[in-house]
Amino acid sequence: MNDINLDQIIKSVRNYIGLVRKHPIKAVVEKLSTTCQYGNSLPNFGDDAAVIPFKDEYLLFATDGMMTGLIINEPYAAGKASVMVTVNDIYSMGGRPIGMVNVLASGDEKQRALIVDGIKKGCQKLQVPMLGGHLHPDPELVTPSLSVAILGVAKKVLRSHLAKQGDDLILAVDLNGSPGCHSVVSWDANSGKTSEELLERLDILPLIAEKELSCAAKDISNAGILGTISIFLENSGKGGCIDIDAIPRPSAIKLNDWLHCFQSFGFILAVSPENSKKVIELFSNQDIDANIIGKVTKNDQVVLEQNKVSKILFDFKTDEITGIRYKG
Repeated sequence: MNDINLDQIIKSVRNYIGLVRKHPIKAVVEKLSTTCQYGNSLPNFGDDAAVIPFKDEYLLFATDGMMTGLIINEPYAAGKASVMVTVNDIYSMGGRPIGMVNVLASGDEKQRALIVDGIKKGCQKLQVPMLGGHLHPDPELVTPSLSVAILGVAKKVLRSHLAKQGDDLILAVDLNGSPGCHSVVSWDANSGKTSEELLERLDILPLIAEKELSCAAKDISNAGILGTISIFLENSGKGGCIDIDAIPRPSAIKLNDWLHCFQSFGFILAVSPENSKKVIELFSNQDIDANIIGKVTKNDQVVLEQNKVSKILFDFKTDEITGIRYKG
């Protein structure tokens, strides 16, 4: 039984801070994209990592910063999350991590120790080394910050802007978890699992890329499930139709909270229908719930369906989330 109707879902998603905070991205990208002429990176339309051709493979280079509230309220969790989110960025693009560096600013010794303990735990759990970084331990620091950069490598790449008309939208999530941090709405599906279990399920993404079962995927970010899918479609220059009732979710959380949830393991993929069964089987073999929740469409609208009722979530002719749209 759903606890929220389509009108409420649309209002909630459009005003969700995790999505709204994506709006300034366009101005930054437009100003800095011209610098790409100085290197050999490929054009980036909302990718979770920069793609750099290297020999017969690709280097993936990503960075992420932790929200200030999480660092202040849950420093240990922030440390763990800083590793998890960057590692997920690499896997979401079909790569495997090589190593990370960080920039940590905290003048509180106790807080700093908890953050570092969390980073250490994340590295141990996901088997990725923290190779170096930069520390600001100044006591006068009022606002702490933590950012992590990661380097990975891929044989074939999953991009965030290559969803094609007619593709199935497959959402893969791990329902075997529990509500996570208190500072943000989140779902922790990592705790209680071994490193081997975590890496085996993450490795599904590179396998999908290498088997050429898909060429487009994205990590479910703090924009939530519907927010991330909408960004995915916006970046691809496409629209989509999403069946709310087809979205897999645990019974322990209300639908509205689940739609906003930051996922420790959650990915959206655009897959040609002839490959959908194979992709779903790869996930289900690792006890991951994967389901076709909709279709990529040619128009500029993200349409939600629930109980045979359809309503528009975003119309990209008038709406912008990141404002970054691929027109290839």
